Amino acid sequence: MEKFTKLTGIAAPLPLINIDTDMIIPKQFLKTIKRSGLGVNLFDEMRYDDNGEEIADFVLNKPAYRDAQIIVAGDNFGCGSSREHAPWALLDFGIRCVISTSFADIFYNNCFKNGILPIVLPQEDVDKLMDDAERGANATVTVDLESQTITGPDGGEISFEVDAFRKHCLINGLDDIGQTMEKAASIDAFEAQAEQARPWV
Repeated sequence: MEKFTKLTGIAAPLPLINIDTDMIIPKQFLKTIKRSGLGVNLFDEMRYDDNGEEIADFVLNKPAYRDAQIIVAGDNFGCGSSREHAPWALLDFGIRCVISTSFADIFYNNCFKNGILPIVLPQEDVDKLMDDAERGANATVTVDLESQTITGPDGGEISFEVDAFRKHCLINGLDDIGQTMEKAASIDAFEAQAEQARPWV
């Protein structure tokens, strides 16, 4: 998993509430178990019309936001079904951070396991960042996980909270497998001891 320490990128405003996982990646794209290739279908039903043509006024189709790495969203982001394809699609598009007033629990947990930082802030702070994000190509925001701060384009700073263990995993690029591999020496020692004690197994 790619490490997350400090991210400076364009923030895209998505001021909708209750953006569910089917909006993030519709069910017809869940046939793959690969984490790559889903970005093109991120927010598919909002990005494309029935003929597969881009809808020009959807935020991620606007030239200023095509390379966005941060989304500032409305309340209850990631609700709905528990599909892990949702953070996969966000990450494959290039989104590394989502900021909202609240997230659905399963989506929130899945973000950390896939190298995405979900940040929960009070409404007034989200409103400030949403206003910053409306600036288009000038909506450059810096998210510093180590200092737990967000710096807006005018230099204003907002602090955020994050669980210490999840912070450790993101900074060190540790998903569930990575966490297990940190214990590789202990696992090998246990298996060697078990083999000596029970050679018939």
